[in-house]
Amino acid sequence: MTTSIKRIGILTGGGDCPGLNAAIRAVVKAGIGNYHWEIYGIEMGFEGLMKKLVRPLGPDDVRGIINKGGTILGATRRHDPFHYQEKVGEEIKTVDRSQVVLQHASELGLDALVVLGGDGTLTIAQRLWEMGLPLVAIPKTIDNDLSGTDVSIGFRTAVMTAMEALDKLHSTAESHHRVMVVELMGNKAGWIALESGIAGGVDVILIPEIPFSVERACEKIAERKRLGRPFSMVVVSEGAKAAGQQEVYVDPQHYRLGGISQQVASEIEKRSGSETRVLVLGHLQRGGSPASFDRVLASRFGVHALELIAKGDFGKMVALRKAEVAALPIHQAVARLNTVDPGGDLVATAEALGISLGR
Repeated sequence: MTTSIKRIGILTGGGDCPGLNAAIRAVVKAGIGNYHWEIYGIEMGFEGLMKKLVRPLGPDDVRGIINKGGTILGATRRHDPFHYQEKVGEEIKTVDRSQVVLQHASELGLDALVVLGGDGTLTIAQRLWEMGLPLVAIPKTIDNDLSGTDVSIGFRTAVMTAMEALDKLHSTAESHHRVMVVELMGNKAGWIALESGIAGGVDVILIPEIPFSVERACEKIAERKRLGRPFSMVVVSEGAKAAGQQEVYVDPQHYRLGGISQQVASEIEKRSGSETRVLVLGHLQRGGSPASFDRVLASRFGVHALELIAKGDFGKMVALRKAEVAALPIHQAVARLNTVDPGGDLVATAEALGISLGR
Protein backbone atom coordinates (compact mmCIF):
# COMPACT_ATOMS: atom_id res chain seq x y z
CA MET A 1 0.00 0.00 0.00
CA THR A 2 1.19 3.50 -0.83
CA THR A 3 1.57 5.37 2.49
CA SER A 4 2.29 8.77 0.96
CA ILE A 5 -1.36 9.36 -0.03
CA LYS A 6 -3.00 11.96 2.19
CA ARG A 7 -5.39 13.91 -0.03
CA ILE A 8 -7.27 12.93 -3.19
CA GLY A 9 -9.63 14.79 -5.50
CA ILE A 10 -12.70 13.56 -7.36
CA LEU A 11 -14.44 15.07 -10.39
CA THR A 12 -17.28 14.22 -12.75
CA GLY A 13 -16.85 15.21 -16.40
CA GLY A 14 -19.04 15.24 -19.49
CA GLY A 15 -22.78 14.72 -19.37
CA ASP A 16 -24.53 13.76 -16.15
CA CYS A 17 -26.10 10.36 -15.55
CA PRO A 18 -27.76 8.42 -12.74
CA GLY A 19 -25.27 6.89 -10.32
CA LEU A 20 -22.62 9.61 -10.18
CA ASN A 21 -23.60 10.64 -6.66
CA ALA A 22 -23.47 7.03 -5.52
CA ALA A 23 -19.87 6.82 -6.75
CA ILE A 24 -18.92 10.13 -5.09
CA ARG A 25 -20.48 8.87 -1.86
CA ALA A 26 -18.50 5.62 -2.03
CA VAL A 27 -15.20 7.44 -2.57
CA VAL A 28 -15.85 9.81 0.33
CA LYS A 29 -17.10 7.18 2.79
CA ALA A 30 -14.44 4.56 2.01
CA GLY A 31 -11.68 7.12 1.50
CA ILE A 32 -12.21 8.66 4.93
CA GLY A 33 -13.40 5.57 6.80
CA ASN A 34 -10.93 3.00 5.47
CA TYR A 35 -7.88 5.06 4.44
CA HIS A 36 -8.20 8.23 6.55
CA TRP A 37 -7.58 10.38 3.47
CA GLU A 38 -8.84 13.89 2.88
CA ILE A 39 -11.29 14.00 -0.03
CA TYR A 40 -11.74 17.12 -2.15
CA GLY A 41 -14.55 17.55 -4.64
CA ILE A 42 -13.65 19.36 -7.86
CA GLU A 43 -16.60 21.17 -9.40
CA MET A 44 -17.47 21.29 -13.11
CA GLY A 45 -15.01 18.68 -14.30
CA PHE A 46 -11.46 19.63 -15.23
CA GLU A 47 -12.59 23.26 -15.40
CA GLY A 48 -12.68 23.11 -11.62
CA LEU A 49 -8.95 22.43 -11.57
CA MET A 50 -8.30 25.24 -14.02
CA LYS A 51 -10.22 27.67 -11.81
CA LYS A 52 -9.65 26.03 -8.40
CA LEU A 53 -13.34 25.32 -7.87
CA VAL A 54 -12.59 22.84 -5.11
CA ARG A 55 -14.15 22.02 -1.73
CA PRO A 56 -13.53 19.42 0.97
CA LEU A 57 -16.03 16.57 1.16
CA GLY A 58 -16.97 14.79 4.37
CA PRO A 59 -19.61 12.27 5.45
CA ASP A 60 -22.21 15.01 5.93
CA ASP A 61 -21.76 16.17 2.32
CA VAL A 62 -22.68 12.78 0.89
CA ARG A 63 -25.39 11.78 3.32
CA GLY A 64 -28.65 10.94 1.52
CA ILE A 65 -27.32 11.31 -2.04
CA ILE A 66 -27.13 7.66 -3.13
CA ASN A 67 -30.65 7.87 -4.58
CA LYS A 68 -30.23 11.24 -6.28
CA GLY A 69 -29.60 11.70 -9.99
CA GLY A 70 -27.08 14.12 -11.45
CA THR A 71 -23.89 15.03 -9.61
CA ILE A 72 -23.35 17.24 -6.56
CA LEU A 73 -20.06 18.35 -8.15
CA GLY A 74 -21.60 19.61 -11.39
CA ALA A 75 -20.64 18.57 -14.90
CA THR A 76 -19.86 20.23 -18.19
CA ARG A 77 -18.85 19.10 -21.66
CA ARG A 78 -16.72 22.22 -22.11
CA HIS A 79 -13.93 21.23 -19.75
CA ASP A 80 -11.13 20.02 -22.03
CA PRO A 81 -7.99 21.79 -20.77
CA PHE A 82 -6.15 20.88 -23.98
CA HIS A 83 -8.74 22.75 -26.08
CA TYR A 84 -10.11 25.35 -23.70
CA GLN A 85 -12.24 28.19 -25.05
CA GLU A 86 -10.95 31.42 -23.53
CA LYS A 87 -11.53 35.09 -24.23
CA VAL A 88 -8.30 36.75 -25.34
CA GLY A 89 -8.93 40.45 -25.90
CA GLU A 90 -12.04 40.61 -28.05
CA GLU A 91 -11.63 37.11 -29.47
CA ILE A 92 -12.52 33.64 -28.25
CA LYS A 93 -9.46 31.46 -28.74
CA THR A 94 -8.73 27.79 -28.16
CA VAL A 95 -5.83 27.49 -25.73
CA ASP A 96 -3.98 24.67 -23.96
CA ARG A 97 -4.41 24.93 -20.18
CA SER A 98 -3.21 21.42 -19.29
CA GLN A 99 -0.17 22.74 -17.43
CA VAL A 100 -2.51 24.87 -15.31
CA VAL A 101 -4.38 21.70 -14.30
CA LEU A 102 -1.14 20.04 -13.18
CA GLN A 103 0.04 23.16 -11.38
CA HIS A 104 -3.22 23.63 -9.47
CA ALA A 105 -3.41 19.94 -8.56
CA SER A 106 0.05 20.30 -7.03
CA GLU A 107 -0.82 23.56 -5.25
CA LEU A 108 -3.94 21.94 -3.78
CA GLY A 109 -1.83 19.09 -2.45
CA LEU A 110 -3.69 16.40 -4.37
CA ASP A 111 -1.80 13.13 -4.26
CA ALA A 112 -4.23 11.45 -6.67
CA LEU A 113 -7.37 12.11 -8.66
CA VAL A 114 -10.50 10.03 -9.29
CA VAL A 115 -12.07 10.88 -12.66
CA LEU A 116 -15.62 9.81 -13.50
CA GLY A 117 -16.37 10.13 -17.19
CA GLY A 118 -17.08 8.71 -20.59
CA ASP A 119 -14.94 8.48 -23.71
CA GLY A 120 -14.18 12.22 -23.97
CA THR A 121 -13.39 12.79 -20.30
CA LEU A 122 -11.24 9.67 -20.02
CA THR A 123 -9.31 10.62 -23.16
CA ILE A 124 -8.41 13.87 -21.39
CA ALA A 125 -7.55 11.91 -18.24
CA GLN A 126 -5.20 9.64 -20.20
CA ARG A 127 -3.31 12.63 -21.59
CA LEU A 128 -2.99 14.20 -18.13
CA TRP A 129 -1.78 10.88 -16.72
CA GLU A 130 0.88 10.76 -19.43
CA MET A 131 1.95 14.26 -18.31
CA GLY A 132 2.43 13.01 -14.75
CA LEU A 133 -0.90 13.54 -12.96
CA PRO A 134 -1.59 10.44 -10.81
CA LEU A 135 -5.17 9.39 -11.42
CA VAL A 136 -7.61 6.52 -11.79
CA ALA A 137 -10.87 6.45 -13.72
CA ILE A 138 -14.44 5.26 -13.24
CA PRO A 139 -16.53 4.67 -16.40
CA LYS A 140 -19.88 6.40 -16.65
CA THR A 141 -21.96 6.83 -19.79
CA ILE A 142 -25.57 6.05 -20.57
CA ASP A 143 -24.47 5.15 -24.12
CA ASN A 144 -22.43 2.22 -22.70
CA ASP A 145 -19.84 2.80 -25.42
CA LEU A 146 -16.63 2.49 -23.36
CA SER A 147 -14.55 -0.56 -24.17
CA GLY A 148 -13.17 -2.84 -21.49
CA THR A 149 -16.21 -2.86 -19.21
CA ASP A 150 -19.38 -4.89 -19.64
CA VAL A 151 -21.44 -1.94 -18.47
CA SER A 152 -20.90 1.67 -17.36
CA ILE A 153 -22.57 3.66 -14.61
CA GLY A 154 -25.89 5.12 -15.78
CA PHE A 155 -26.66 2.73 -18.61
CA ARG A 156 -29.08 0.42 -16.82
CA THR A 157 -31.12 3.32 -15.45
CA ALA A 158 -31.29 4.95 -18.89
CA VAL A 159 -32.58 1.68 -20.37
CA MET A 160 -35.19 1.44 -17.61
CA THR A 161 -36.32 5.03 -18.23
CA ALA A 162 -36.66 4.38 -21.97
CA MET A 163 -38.50 1.10 -21.37
CA GLU A 164 -41.00 2.77 -19.03
CA ALA A 165 -41.70 5.43 -21.67
CA LEU A 166 -42.29 2.71 -24.28
CA ASP A 167 -44.66 0.91 -21.93
CA LYS A 168 -46.73 4.07 -21.53
CA LEU A 169 -46.79 4.80 -25.26
CA HIS A 170 -48.06 1.33 -26.12
CA SER A 171 -51.53 2.10 -24.80
CA THR A 172 -52.01 5.30 -26.81
CA ALA A 173 -50.57 3.69 -29.96
CA GLU A 174 -53.00 0.81 -29.63
CA SER A 175 -55.98 3.01 -28.76
CA HIS A 176 -55.53 5.32 -31.75
CA HIS A 177 -54.13 2.76 -34.23
CA ARG A 178 -50.99 4.84 -34.60
CA VAL A 179 -47.35 4.27 -35.30
CA MET A 180 -45.26 5.76 -32.48
CA VAL A 181 -41.64 6.62 -33.32
CA VAL A 182 -39.44 7.16 -30.26
CA GLU A 183 -35.98 8.74 -30.61
CA LEU A 184 -33.50 7.68 -27.95
CA MET A 185 -29.94 8.72 -27.20
CA GLY A 186 -27.11 6.80 -28.83
CA ASN A 187 -24.62 8.60 -31.04
CA LYS A 188 -22.40 5.80 -32.33
CA ALA A 189 -23.73 2.97 -30.16
CA GLY A 190 -27.31 1.69 -30.16
CA TRP A 191 -27.31 -0.11 -26.82
CA ILE A 192 -30.12 1.94 -25.23
CA ALA A 193 -32.42 1.55 -28.23
CA LEU A 194 -31.69 -2.16 -28.63
CA GLU A 195 -32.08 -3.18 -24.99
CA SER A 196 -35.06 -0.94 -24.18
CA GLY A 197 -36.69 -1.91 -27.47
CA ILE A 198 -36.45 -5.60 -26.68
CA ALA A 199 -37.63 -5.02 -23.10
CA GLY A 200 -40.45 -2.75 -24.30
CA GLY A 201 -41.73 -5.18 -26.93
CA VAL A 202 -41.37 -2.82 -29.88
CA ASP A 203 -41.68 -3.78 -33.53
CA VAL A 204 -38.82 -1.87 -35.20
CA ILE A 205 -35.42 -0.85 -33.80
CA LEU A 206 -33.05 1.35 -35.83
CA ILE A 207 -29.49 1.74 -34.52
CA PRO A 208 -26.26 3.37 -35.77
CA GLU A 209 -24.47 0.06 -36.31
CA ILE A 210 -26.99 -1.19 -38.89
CA PRO A 211 -27.80 1.24 -41.75
CA PHE A 212 -31.51 0.85 -42.28
CA SER A 213 -34.05 0.77 -45.06
CA VAL A 214 -37.36 2.54 -44.39
CA GLU A 215 -38.96 0.12 -46.83
CA ARG A 216 -38.01 -2.82 -44.60
CA ALA A 217 -39.36 -1.03 -41.54
CA CYS A 218 -42.63 -0.38 -43.37
CA GLU A 219 -42.83 -4.03 -44.35
CA LYS A 220 -42.97 -4.88 -40.65
CA ILE A 221 -45.72 -2.33 -40.06
CA ALA A 222 -47.70 -3.65 -43.05
CA GLU A 223 -47.29 -7.21 -41.79
CA ARG A 224 -48.78 -6.23 -38.45
CA LYS A 225 -51.74 -4.63 -40.19
CA ARG A 226 -52.40 -7.82 -42.12
CA LEU A 227 -52.42 -9.70 -38.83
CA GLY A 228 -55.03 -7.34 -37.40
CA ARG A 229 -52.62 -5.19 -35.37
CA PRO A 230 -53.11 -1.67 -36.72
CA PHE A 231 -50.50 -0.04 -34.50
CA SER A 232 -46.70 -0.27 -34.22
CA MET A 233 -43.87 0.90 -32.00
CA VAL A 234 -40.61 2.09 -33.57
CA VAL A 235 -37.43 2.96 -31.66
CA VAL A 236 -34.66 5.01 -33.32
CA SER A 237 -31.21 5.86 -31.96
CA GLU A 238 -30.33 9.50 -32.55
CA GLY A 239 -27.27 8.37 -34.53
CA ALA A 240 -29.13 5.89 -36.76
CA LYS A 241 -28.88 6.53 -40.49
CA ALA A 242 -30.48 5.21 -43.64
CA ALA A 243 -28.29 3.09 -45.90
CA GLY A 244 -26.11 5.34 -48.03
CA GLN A 245 -26.99 8.44 -45.96
CA GLN A 246 -25.29 10.45 -43.22
CA GLU A 247 -26.45 11.07 -39.65
CA VAL A 248 -29.10 13.77 -39.16
CA TYR A 249 -28.09 16.85 -37.19
CA VAL A 250 -30.27 19.44 -35.51
CA ASP A 251 -27.16 21.64 -35.23
CA PRO A 252 -24.54 20.58 -37.83
CA GLN A 253 -22.09 23.30 -36.81
CA HIS A 254 -21.73 21.83 -33.32
CA TYR A 255 -22.39 18.21 -34.38
CA ARG A 256 -25.58 17.95 -32.34
CA LEU A 257 -27.56 14.96 -33.52
CA GLY A 258 -31.34 15.07 -33.74
CA GLY A 259 -34.19 14.81 -36.18
CA ILE A 260 -33.82 11.29 -37.53
CA SER A 261 -37.10 10.29 -35.87
CA GLN A 262 -38.97 13.02 -37.73
CA GLN A 263 -37.59 11.82 -41.06
CA VAL A 264 -38.43 8.20 -40.28
CA ALA A 265 -41.94 9.08 -39.11
CA SER A 266 -42.63 11.15 -42.22
CA GLU A 267 -41.54 8.31 -44.49
CA ILE A 268 -43.55 5.74 -42.55
CA GLU A 269 -46.72 7.83 -42.68
CA LYS A 270 -46.26 8.46 -46.40
CA ARG A 271 -45.56 4.84 -47.27
CA SER A 272 -47.91 3.06 -44.86
CA GLY A 273 -50.79 5.52 -44.60
CA SER A 274 -50.76 5.06 -40.82
CA GLU A 275 -51.06 8.08 -38.55
CA THR A 276 -47.58 8.48 -37.09
CA ARG A 277 -46.39 10.42 -34.06
CA VAL A 278 -42.91 11.19 -32.71
CA LEU A 279 -41.51 11.37 -29.19
CA VAL A 280 -37.92 12.50 -28.58
CA LEU A 281 -37.13 11.28 -25.08
CA GLY A 282 -33.98 13.40 -24.86
CA HIS A 283 -32.40 14.26 -21.53
CA LEU A 284 -35.01 12.36 -19.52
CA GLN A 285 -32.70 9.40 -20.12
CA ARG A 286 -29.94 11.13 -18.17
CA GLY A 287 -32.01 12.09 -15.15
CA GLY A 288 -33.86 10.61 -12.26
CA SER A 289 -33.04 8.32 -9.38
CA PRO A 290 -30.55 5.58 -10.29
CA ALA A 291 -31.76 1.99 -10.41
CA SER A 292 -30.44 -0.42 -7.78
CA PHE A 293 -27.97 -1.86 -10.31
CA ASP A 294 -26.33 1.52 -10.89
CA ARG A 295 -26.22 2.33 -7.16
CA VAL A 296 -24.43 -0.93 -6.42
CA LEU A 297 -22.14 -0.70 -9.48
CA ALA A 298 -21.16 2.89 -8.65
CA SER A 299 -20.42 1.90 -5.06
CA ARG A 300 -18.26 -1.03 -6.17
CA PHE A 301 -16.40 1.11 -8.69
CA GLY A 302 -15.74 3.82 -6.10
CA VAL A 303 -14.31 1.36 -3.57
CA HIS A 304 -12.13 -0.40 -6.17
CA ALA A 305 -10.84 2.94 -7.51
CA LEU A 306 -9.54 3.70 -4.02
CA GLU A 307 -7.83 0.31 -3.89
CA LEU A 308 -5.94 1.22 -7.06
CA ILE A 309 -4.84 4.51 -5.53
CA ALA A 310 -3.74 2.79 -2.32
CA LYS A 311 -1.55 0.44 -4.38
CA GLY A 312 -0.20 3.30 -6.49
CA ASP A 313 -1.65 1.62 -9.58
CA PHE A 314 -2.42 4.76 -11.57
CA GLY A 315 -3.49 5.26 -15.17
CA LYS A 316 -6.13 2.55 -14.78
CA MET A 317 -9.91 2.39 -15.17
CA VAL A 318 -12.06 0.13 -13.03
CA ALA A 319 -14.37 -2.10 -15.06
CA LEU A 320 -17.05 -4.75 -14.67
CA ARG A 321 -16.11 -8.02 -16.35
CA LYS A 322 -18.28 -11.11 -15.95
CA ALA A 323 -19.77 -9.79 -12.69
CA GLU A 324 -16.35 -9.04 -11.15
CA VAL A 325 -14.64 -5.65 -10.84
CA ALA A 326 -11.28 -5.52 -12.60
CA ALA A 327 -8.93 -2.81 -13.89
CA LEU A 328 -7.35 -2.00 -17.24
CA PRO A 329 -5.21 0.83 -18.63
CA ILE A 330 -7.32 3.86 -19.51
CA HIS A 331 -5.81 4.00 -23.00
CA GLN A 332 -7.29 0.57 -23.75
CA ALA A 333 -10.75 1.71 -22.68
CA VAL A 334 -10.72 4.73 -25.00
CA ALA A 335 -8.88 3.11 -27.92
CA ARG A 336 -12.16 2.14 -29.59
CA LEU A 337 -15.87 2.47 -28.93
CA ASN A 338 -17.94 -0.39 -27.59
CA THR A 339 -20.66 -0.71 -30.20
CA VAL A 340 -23.39 -3.23 -30.93
CA ASP A 341 -22.24 -6.21 -32.96
CA PRO A 342 -24.65 -6.55 -35.92
CA GLY A 343 -23.98 -10.27 -35.88
CA GLY A 344 -24.07 -10.63 -32.10
CA ASP A 345 -26.42 -12.37 -29.70
CA LEU A 346 -28.51 -9.31 -28.80
CA VAL A 347 -29.30 -8.48 -32.43
CA ALA A 348 -30.03 -12.14 -33.14
CA THR A 349 -32.38 -12.22 -30.16
CA ALA A 350 -34.27 -9.16 -31.40
CA GLU A 351 -34.71 -10.57 -34.88
CA ALA A 352 -35.73 -13.99 -33.54
CA LEU A 353 -38.50 -12.18 -31.65
CA GLY A 354 -39.75 -10.71 -34.91
CA ILE A 355 -38.32 -7.22 -34.40
CA SER A 356 -37.20 -5.53 -37.59
CA LEU A 357 -33.83 -3.77 -37.57
CA GLY A 358 -34.49 -2.29 -40.98
CA ARG A 359 -32.13 -4.59 -42.84
